[in-house]
Amino acid sequence: MIAGGLRSPACLFNSCRFFARKHLGIAGGGRISVSMKFDMRLLAVVPSLFDTSPGQRFRLEQWDPLLKEHGVDITYAAFEDEELHAVLYTAGNIKEKLRLVGRAFQRRISLLRSVRDYDLVYVFREASLLGPPVFERWVHRAGVPLIFDFDDAIFVPYVSPANRYLSYLKQPTKTKTICRLASHVMAGNQFLADYAKKVNDHVTIVPTTIDTDKYVVSDRADNAGPPLIVWSGSYSTVQHLDTLRGALQRLAQQENFRLRVIGTPTYKLDGVDVEAMPWRARSEVEDLACGDIGIMPLPDDRWSKGKCGLKALQYMALGIPTICSPVGVNIDIIKDDENGMIAASEDEWITKLTQLLRSAELRKTLGKAGRATVESEYSAKVQAPRVYKILESVRHGLKATEKPRMSNEKNALPSRG
Repeated sequence: MIAGGLRSPACLFNSCRFFARKHLGIAGGGRISVSMKFDMRLLAVVPSLFDTSPGQRFRLEQWDPLLKEHGVDITYAAFEDEELHAVLYTAGNIKEKLRLVGRAFQRRISLLRSVRDYDLVYVFREASLLGPPVFERWVHRAGVPLIFDFDDAIFVPYVSPANRYLSYLKQPTKTKTICRLASHVMAGNQFLADYAKKVNDHVTIVPTTIDTDKYVVSDRADNAGPPLIVWSGSYSTVQHLDTLRGALQRLAQQENFRLRVIGTPTYKLDGVDVEAMPWRARSEVEDLACGDIGIMPLPDDRWSKGKCGLKALQYMALGIPTICSPVGVNIDIIKDDENGMIAASEDEWITKLTQLLRSAELRKTLGKAGRATVESEYSAKVQAPRVYKILESVRHGLKATEKPRMSNEKNALPSRG
Protein backbone atom coordinates (compact mmCIF):
# COMPACT_ATOMS: atom_id res chain seq x y z
CA MET A 1 0.00 0.00 0.00
CA ILE A 2 1.01 3.61 -0.28
CA ALA A 3 1.66 5.35 3.00
CA GLY A 4 3.90 7.97 4.45
CA GLY A 5 7.01 7.31 5.91
CA LEU A 6 9.79 5.00 5.92
CA ARG A 7 13.28 4.77 4.68
CA SER A 8 14.86 1.36 5.04
CA PRO A 9 18.60 0.97 4.70
CA ALA A 10 18.04 -1.85 2.27
CA CYS A 11 18.87 -1.02 -1.34
CA LEU A 12 15.86 -2.94 -2.62
CA PHE A 13 13.53 -0.89 -0.49
CA ASN A 14 15.16 2.34 -1.64
CA SER A 15 14.53 1.35 -5.24
CA CYS A 16 10.89 0.59 -4.50
CA ARG A 17 10.50 3.84 -2.64
CA PHE A 18 11.91 5.82 -5.57
CA PHE A 19 9.53 4.06 -7.95
CA ALA A 20 6.58 4.87 -5.70
CA ARG A 21 7.54 8.51 -5.40
CA LYS A 22 7.92 8.90 -9.14
CA HIS A 23 5.00 6.86 -10.44
CA LEU A 24 2.25 6.06 -7.94
CA GLY A 25 0.73 9.43 -7.33
CA ILE A 26 -1.12 9.86 -4.02
CA ALA A 27 1.56 11.66 -2.24
CA GLY A 28 3.02 13.23 -5.25
CA GLY A 29 5.48 10.56 -4.42
CA GLY A 30 4.18 8.54 -1.52
CA ARG A 31 6.36 5.88 0.04
CA ILE A 32 6.16 2.18 0.56
CA SER A 33 5.36 1.29 4.14
CA VAL A 34 7.34 -1.41 5.91
CA SER A 35 7.13 -2.73 9.44
CA MET A 36 7.98 0.02 11.90
CA LYS A 37 6.23 1.49 14.88
CA PHE A 38 4.70 4.92 14.25
CA ASP A 39 3.22 7.04 17.01
CA MET A 40 1.78 9.77 14.80
CA ARG A 41 0.18 9.77 11.37
CA LEU A 42 0.53 13.02 9.47
CA LEU A 43 -1.19 13.85 6.17
CA ALA A 44 0.93 16.41 4.31
CA VAL A 45 -1.25 18.35 1.88
CA VAL A 46 1.22 20.06 -0.42
CA PRO A 47 1.12 21.83 -3.80
CA SER A 48 3.91 20.01 -5.61
CA LEU A 49 5.24 16.57 -6.39
CA PHE A 50 7.89 15.24 -4.05
CA ASP A 51 11.37 16.73 -4.58
CA THR A 52 10.30 19.30 -7.17
CA SER A 53 9.51 22.46 -5.18
CA PRO A 54 12.12 24.46 -3.19
CA GLY A 55 9.61 25.38 -0.49
CA GLN A 56 8.72 21.77 0.18
CA ARG A 57 12.25 20.42 -0.28
CA PHE A 58 13.77 22.83 2.23
CA ARG A 59 11.00 22.47 4.78
CA LEU A 60 8.89 19.36 5.44
CA GLU A 61 10.62 17.05 2.96
CA GLN A 62 13.94 17.90 4.57
CA TRP A 63 12.61 17.41 8.09
CA ASP A 64 10.87 14.15 7.13
CA PRO A 65 13.67 11.64 7.90
CA LEU A 66 14.39 13.32 11.25
CA LEU A 67 10.72 13.30 12.19
CA LYS A 68 10.36 9.72 11.08
CA GLU A 69 13.06 8.61 13.50
CA HIS A 70 10.68 9.63 16.28
CA GLY A 71 7.58 7.95 14.99
CA VAL A 72 6.02 10.48 12.62
CA ASP A 73 4.58 8.71 9.57
CA ILE A 74 4.07 11.23 6.76
CA THR A 75 1.85 10.67 3.74
CA TYR A 76 2.25 13.28 0.99
CA ALA A 77 -0.79 14.33 -1.03
CA ALA A 78 0.22 16.71 -3.82
CA PHE A 79 -2.15 18.93 -5.75
CA GLU A 80 -0.10 18.36 -8.88
CA ASP A 81 0.35 15.15 -10.77
CA GLU A 82 3.03 14.49 -13.37
CA GLU A 83 0.99 15.96 -16.23
CA LEU A 84 0.10 19.16 -14.41
CA HIS A 85 3.65 19.61 -13.17
CA ALA A 86 4.96 19.30 -16.73
CA VAL A 87 2.90 22.25 -18.02
CA LEU A 88 2.14 24.39 -14.98
CA TYR A 89 5.34 26.44 -15.00
CA THR A 90 5.47 26.97 -18.75
CA ALA A 91 3.92 29.92 -20.59
CA GLY A 92 0.59 29.40 -22.31
CA ASN A 93 -1.37 26.11 -22.44
CA ILE A 94 -4.21 27.72 -20.47
CA LYS A 95 -6.91 25.23 -21.54
CA GLU A 96 -4.73 22.23 -20.72
CA LYS A 97 -3.77 23.75 -17.37
CA LEU A 98 -7.40 24.34 -16.48
CA ARG A 99 -8.32 20.76 -17.43
CA LEU A 100 -5.55 19.35 -15.27
CA VAL A 101 -6.34 21.71 -12.39
CA GLY A 102 -9.93 20.47 -12.52
CA ARG A 103 -8.65 16.92 -12.21
CA ALA A 104 -6.51 17.99 -9.25
CA PHE A 105 -9.62 19.36 -7.52
CA GLN A 106 -11.22 15.95 -7.94
CA ARG A 107 -8.24 14.36 -6.18
CA ARG A 108 -8.64 16.79 -3.31
CA ILE A 109 -12.34 15.90 -2.98
CA SER A 110 -11.44 12.20 -2.88
CA LEU A 111 -8.84 12.89 -0.22
CA LEU A 112 -11.46 14.39 2.09
CA ARG A 113 -12.84 10.92 2.76
CA SER A 114 -9.64 9.84 4.52
CA VAL A 115 -8.59 12.86 6.62
CA ARG A 116 -10.00 11.33 9.81
CA ASP A 117 -7.53 8.46 9.38
CA TYR A 118 -4.74 10.83 10.44
CA ASP A 119 -3.75 12.40 13.74
CA LEU A 120 -2.83 15.69 12.07
CA VAL A 121 -3.19 17.41 8.73
CA TYR A 122 -0.31 19.61 7.59
CA VAL A 123 -1.02 22.13 4.82
CA PHE A 124 1.88 23.81 3.07
CA ARG A 125 0.82 27.17 1.60
CA GLU A 126 -2.61 26.01 0.40
CA ALA A 127 -4.46 22.80 -0.31
CA SER A 128 -5.48 23.96 -3.79
CA LEU A 129 -3.58 26.27 -6.10
CA LEU A 130 -6.75 28.13 -7.10
CA GLY A 131 -9.99 29.09 -5.42
CA PRO A 132 -11.20 29.33 -1.81
CA PRO A 133 -9.96 27.20 1.13
CA VAL A 134 -12.64 24.52 0.81
CA PHE A 135 -10.40 21.65 1.85
CA GLU A 136 -9.05 23.49 4.88
CA ARG A 137 -12.59 24.34 6.04
CA TRP A 138 -13.64 20.71 5.76
CA VAL A 139 -10.64 19.50 7.77
CA HIS A 140 -11.48 22.04 10.48
CA ARG A 141 -15.11 20.91 10.59
CA ALA A 142 -14.00 17.28 10.72
CA GLY A 143 -12.18 18.03 13.95
CA VAL A 144 -8.75 16.98 12.70
CA PRO A 145 -6.01 19.34 13.97
CA LEU A 146 -4.57 21.38 11.10
CA ILE A 147 -1.06 22.77 10.99
CA PHE A 148 -0.49 25.50 8.43
CA ASP A 149 3.04 26.21 7.17
CA PHE A 150 3.93 29.04 4.79
CA ASP A 151 7.23 30.51 3.64
CA ASP A 152 6.12 33.21 1.20
CA ALA A 153 3.87 36.26 1.33
CA ILE A 154 1.13 34.34 -0.45
CA PHE A 155 -1.42 36.81 0.93
CA VAL A 156 0.06 39.49 -1.36
CA PRO A 157 -1.43 39.52 -4.90
CA TYR A 158 1.24 38.31 -7.31
CA VAL A 159 1.06 37.76 -11.06
CA SER A 160 3.24 34.90 -12.24
CA PRO A 161 5.06 35.49 -15.54
CA ALA A 162 4.19 31.94 -16.62
CA ASN A 163 0.56 31.95 -15.42
CA ARG A 164 -0.68 35.51 -15.73
CA TYR A 165 -4.33 34.59 -16.26
CA LEU A 166 -4.46 31.83 -13.66
CA SER A 167 -2.95 34.22 -11.10
CA TYR A 168 -6.24 36.09 -10.98
CA LEU A 169 -7.93 32.94 -9.63
CA LYS A 170 -5.49 32.50 -6.74
CA GLN A 171 -7.54 34.25 -4.02
CA PRO A 172 -4.59 35.37 -1.84
CA THR A 173 -7.03 36.55 0.85
CA LYS A 174 -7.69 32.91 1.75
CA THR A 175 -4.35 32.81 3.56
CA LYS A 176 -5.89 34.69 6.48
CA THR A 177 -8.76 32.21 6.61
CA ILE A 178 -6.37 29.25 6.67
CA CYS A 179 -4.35 30.90 9.46
CA ARG A 180 -7.55 31.32 11.46
CA LEU A 181 -8.66 27.71 10.91
CA ALA A 182 -5.28 26.24 11.85
CA SER A 183 -4.54 24.76 15.27
CA HIS A 184 -1.01 26.08 14.84
CA VAL A 185 0.78 28.18 12.21
CA MET A 186 4.43 27.76 11.27
CA ALA A 187 5.76 30.88 9.55
CA GLY A 188 9.10 31.14 7.76
CA ASN A 189 9.97 34.60 9.10
CA GLN A 190 8.79 37.44 11.34
CA PHE A 191 6.93 39.28 8.58
CA LEU A 192 4.81 36.19 7.89
CA ALA A 193 4.37 35.47 11.59
CA ASP A 194 3.08 38.99 12.23
CA TYR A 195 0.47 38.46 9.52
CA ALA A 196 -0.67 35.12 11.00
CA LYS A 197 -0.85 36.53 14.53
CA LYS A 198 -3.64 38.87 13.47
CA VAL A 199 -6.01 35.88 13.56
CA ASN A 200 -4.19 33.14 15.48
CA ASP A 201 -2.29 33.22 18.78
CA HIS A 202 -0.50 29.94 18.13
CA VAL A 203 2.24 30.96 15.72
CA THR A 204 5.87 29.82 15.67
CA ILE A 205 8.65 31.05 13.42
CA VAL A 206 10.36 28.08 11.78
CA PRO A 207 12.94 29.21 9.22
CA THR A 208 13.69 27.47 5.97
CA THR A 209 16.55 25.04 6.56
CA ILE A 210 19.54 23.44 4.90
CA ASP A 211 20.69 19.82 5.02
CA THR A 212 24.23 20.41 6.27
CA ASP A 213 25.21 16.83 5.49
CA LYS A 214 24.43 17.43 1.82
CA TYR A 215 25.67 21.02 1.64
CA VAL A 216 29.35 20.90 2.59
CA VAL A 217 32.19 23.33 2.11
CA SER A 218 34.48 22.51 -0.82
CA ASP A 219 38.07 23.57 -1.39
CA ARG A 220 38.13 26.49 -3.82
CA ALA A 221 41.91 26.88 -3.80
CA ASP A 222 42.21 25.19 -7.17
CA ASN A 223 39.41 27.14 -8.91
CA ALA A 224 40.75 28.07 -12.32
CA GLY A 225 40.13 31.40 -13.98
CA PRO A 226 38.58 34.59 -12.65
CA PRO A 227 36.32 34.45 -9.53
CA LEU A 228 32.82 33.14 -10.20
CA ILE A 229 29.78 35.12 -9.00
CA VAL A 230 26.70 32.91 -8.68
CA TRP A 231 23.03 33.83 -8.77
CA SER A 232 20.36 31.14 -8.43
CA GLY A 233 16.66 31.61 -9.05
CA SER A 234 14.02 30.81 -11.64
CA TYR A 235 12.28 32.12 -14.74
CA SER A 236 9.92 34.14 -12.53
CA THR A 237 12.64 35.63 -10.28
CA VAL A 238 15.28 36.51 -12.87
CA GLN A 239 13.76 39.99 -12.74
CA HIS A 240 15.50 40.34 -9.35
CA LEU A 241 18.87 39.76 -10.97
CA ASP A 242 17.95 42.35 -13.57
CA THR A 243 18.10 45.00 -10.85
CA LEU A 244 21.89 44.44 -10.78
CA ARG A 245 22.50 44.71 -14.51
CA GLY A 246 23.95 48.20 -14.26
CA ALA A 247 26.11 47.34 -11.26
CA LEU A 248 27.51 44.21 -12.89
CA GLN A 249 28.28 46.00 -16.13
CA ARG A 250 30.07 48.79 -14.29
CA LEU A 251 31.94 46.21 -12.21
CA ALA A 252 33.07 44.35 -15.34
CA GLN A 253 34.78 47.50 -16.57
CA GLN A 254 37.19 47.40 -13.65
CA GLU A 255 37.27 43.80 -12.38
CA ASN A 256 37.73 40.38 -13.95
CA PHE A 257 34.98 37.91 -13.03
CA ARG A 258 32.51 35.43 -14.44
CA LEU A 259 28.76 35.33 -13.71
CA ARG A 260 26.83 32.07 -13.45
CA VAL A 261 23.04 32.42 -13.70
CA ILE A 262 21.13 29.33 -12.55
CA GLY A 263 17.43 29.01 -13.29
CA THR A 264 17.10 30.25 -16.86
CA PRO A 265 18.65 28.76 -20.02
CA THR A 266 19.74 32.13 -21.43
CA TYR A 267 20.81 35.44 -19.93
CA LYS A 268 22.44 38.22 -21.91
CA LEU A 269 24.42 41.02 -20.26
CA ASP A 270 26.65 43.09 -22.52
CA GLY A 271 30.23 43.32 -21.32
CA VAL A 272 29.89 40.53 -18.75
CA ASP A 273 31.11 36.92 -19.13
CA VAL A 274 27.83 35.09 -18.42
CA GLU A 275 27.14 31.37 -18.15
CA ALA A 276 23.40 30.63 -17.93
CA MET A 277 21.91 27.24 -17.14
CA PRO A 278 18.54 25.81 -16.12
CA TRP A 279 18.10 24.64 -12.56
CA ARG A 280 18.86 20.91 -12.30
CA ALA A 281 17.85 18.83 -9.29
CA ARG A 282 20.57 16.23 -9.79
CA SER A 283 23.40 18.77 -9.80
CA GLU A 284 21.95 21.61 -7.73
CA VAL A 285 24.66 21.53 -5.08
CA GLU A 286 27.51 21.05 -7.55
CA ASP A 287 26.28 23.92 -9.74
CA LEU A 288 26.37 26.24 -6.73
CA ALA A 289 29.44 24.89 -4.96
CA CYS A 290 32.01 26.13 -7.46
CA GLY A 291 30.94 29.72 -6.89
CA ASP A 292 33.28 32.17 -5.19
CA ILE A 293 30.61 34.76 -4.37
CA GLY A 294 26.83 34.34 -4.01
CA ILE A 295 24.40 37.19 -4.65
CA MET A 296 20.74 37.64 -3.67
CA PRO A 297 19.30 40.97 -4.84
CA LEU A 298 15.66 41.66 -3.95
CA PRO A 299 13.26 44.57 -4.49
CA ASP A 300 11.98 46.19 -1.31
CA ASP A 301 8.30 45.24 -1.56
CA ARG A 302 5.80 43.23 0.48
CA TRP A 303 6.23 40.10 -1.63
CA SER A 304 10.00 40.09 -1.12
CA LYS A 305 9.63 40.70 2.62
CA GLY A 306 7.95 37.31 2.80
CA LYS A 307 11.00 35.55 1.35
CA CYS A 308 12.88 33.30 3.74
CA GLY A 309 16.42 33.73 2.42
CA LEU A 310 16.77 30.26 0.90
CA LYS A 311 19.32 31.24 -1.76
CA ALA A 312 21.47 33.08 0.76
CA LEU A 313 21.34 30.08 3.10
CA GLN A 314 22.35 27.74 0.28
CA TYR A 315 25.39 29.86 -0.56
CA MET A 316 26.34 30.24 3.09
CA ALA A 317 26.02 26.52 3.79
CA LEU A 318 28.55 25.89 1.03
CA GLY A 319 30.98 28.40 2.54
CA ILE A 320 30.35 30.92 -0.27
CA PRO A 321 30.53 34.55 0.89
CA THR A 322 27.11 36.07 0.30
CA ILE A 323 25.85 39.56 -0.54
CA CYS A 324 22.15 40.33 -0.09
CA SER A 325 19.78 43.25 -0.38
CA PRO A 326 18.64 44.52 3.05
CA VAL A 327 15.11 43.21 2.57
CA GLY A 328 13.07 41.08 4.94
CA VAL A 329 14.74 38.16 6.65
CA ASN A 330 18.08 38.86 4.92
CA ILE A 331 19.00 41.36 7.63
CA ASP A 332 18.29 38.72 10.28
CA ILE A 333 20.39 36.06 8.58
CA ILE A 334 23.34 38.27 7.62
CA LYS A 335 25.29 40.55 9.92
CA ASP A 336 27.07 42.94 7.58
CA ASP A 337 30.80 42.28 7.25
CA GLU A 338 30.60 39.48 9.86
CA ASN A 339 29.02 36.47 8.16
CA GLY A 340 28.22 38.07 4.81
CA MET A 341 27.51 41.46 3.31
CA ILE A 342 24.50 43.73 2.84
CA ALA A 343 24.26 46.08 -0.17
CA ALA A 344 21.42 48.54 -0.68
CA SER A 345 22.47 50.77 -3.58
CA GLU A 346 24.20 50.15 -6.89
CA ASP A 347 27.37 51.77 -5.56
CA GLU A 348 27.31 49.54 -2.48
CA TRP A 349 26.94 46.44 -4.63
CA ILE A 350 29.95 47.47 -6.70
CA THR A 351 32.03 48.32 -3.62
CA LYS A 352 31.31 45.07 -1.80
CA LEU A 353 31.68 42.86 -4.84
CA THR A 354 35.01 44.54 -5.55
CA GLN A 355 36.22 43.84 -2.01
CA LEU A 356 35.40 40.15 -2.36
CA LEU A 357 36.76 39.81 -5.88
CA ARG A 358 40.09 41.27 -4.80
CA SER A 359 40.54 39.26 -1.58
CA ALA A 360 40.45 35.46 -1.46
CA GLU A 361 41.16 35.70 2.27
CA LEU A 362 38.08 37.86 2.88
CA ARG A 363 35.98 35.43 0.85
CA LYS A 364 37.25 32.57 2.98
CA THR A 365 36.61 34.40 6.27
CA LEU A 366 33.06 35.44 5.46
CA GLY A 367 32.31 32.05 3.91
CA LYS A 368 33.40 30.25 7.07
CA ALA A 369 31.31 32.54 9.27
CA GLY A 370 28.29 32.07 6.99
CA ARG A 371 28.59 28.30 7.24
CA ALA A 372 28.71 28.55 11.04
CA THR A 373 25.49 30.59 11.01
CA VAL A 374 23.68 27.93 9.00
CA GLU A 375 24.93 25.13 11.25
CA SER A 376 23.84 26.86 14.45
CA GLU A 377 20.47 28.30 13.42
CA TYR A 378 19.29 27.23 9.96
CA SER A 379 20.11 23.54 9.67
CA ALA A 380 17.49 20.80 9.48
CA LYS A 381 19.14 19.17 12.49
CA VAL A 382 18.44 22.25 14.58
CA GLN A 383 14.92 22.96 13.36
CA ALA A 384 13.37 19.49 12.97
CA PRO A 385 13.24 18.95 16.77
CA ARG A 386 11.30 22.20 17.10
CA VAL A 387 8.86 21.04 14.42
CA TYR A 388 8.41 17.74 16.23
CA LYS A 389 7.54 19.57 19.44
CA ILE A 390 4.94 21.62 17.58
CA LEU A 391 3.37 18.46 16.13
CA GLU A 392 3.26 16.87 19.57
CA SER A 393 1.79 19.96 21.19
CA VAL A 394 -0.97 20.19 18.60
CA ARG A 395 -1.81 16.52 18.84
CA HIS A 396 -2.13 16.82 22.60
CA GLY A 397 -3.88 20.17 22.50
CA LEU A 398 -1.01 22.12 24.06
CA LYS A 399 0.50 25.45 23.08
CA ALA A 400 3.96 25.13 21.55
CA THR A 401 6.76 27.32 22.87
CA GLU A 402 7.30 30.30 20.62
CA LYS A 403 10.95 31.20 19.99
CA PRO A 404 12.24 32.56 16.69
CA ARG A 405 15.91 32.04 17.57
CA MET A 406 17.32 28.71 18.58
CA SER A 407 21.01 29.27 19.26
CA ASN A 408 20.73 28.57 22.99
CA GLU A 409 18.06 25.90 22.88
CA LYS A 410 18.63 22.23 23.53
CA ASN A 411 17.57 20.56 20.32
CA ALA A 412 17.57 16.92 21.26
CA LEU A 413 14.24 15.27 20.59
CA PRO A 414 12.61 13.72 23.65
CA SER A 415 13.16 10.03 24.08
CA ARG A 416 10.42 7.73 22.96
CA GLY A 417 11.18 5.57 25.97
